[in-house]
Amino acid sequence: MGAGQPWSRPARRHRPMRTGLAVVGFGVALCCVGVAGLGVWNLQTVRQAAGPIRETADGFLTEVTLGDSDKAYERLCSDARSKWSPIGFTSWVRTPPMVTDYEITDVSVATRSGRPVGTVTVKVTRDGGLNEERRLPVVRESGGWRVCGDPF
Repeated sequence: MGAGQPWSRPARRHRPMRTGLAVVGFGVALCCVGVAGLGVWNLQTVRQAAGPIRETADGFLTEVTLGDSDKAYERLCSDARSKWSPIGFTSWVRTPPMVTDYEITDVSVATRSGRPVGTVTVKVTRDGGLNEERRLPVVRESGGWRVCGDPF
């Protein structure tokens, strides 16, 4: 009866802590990559929007300065056009002191609900040399950019 027990391999210790940490580390790395990708996408959207926003505001202000209120009215968003009739907007633009010059000092773009929205800061010069700073909201509407809100 002296037969020995057959050889068996020693039991391998389970390392649940290491496995758990590896899974958590992988999950955190995946989240970081996702956040970085979302940040890059957001930055590209904002940078691509700054030029058209500036051009829209510049065109609107040029038309207001030149007294071409019909073309300026076409650059207003639907919300602003619902508040102003074309005749009312024209009389408002031509009411003294009228805008004689402007300087765009800043263009900022933010995203709200995944959509870019711009704010153009403008230094407006009126008749008599009166200077004031205004913020001109610009929104994306109908495939283009439109001035929205009360710019003056």
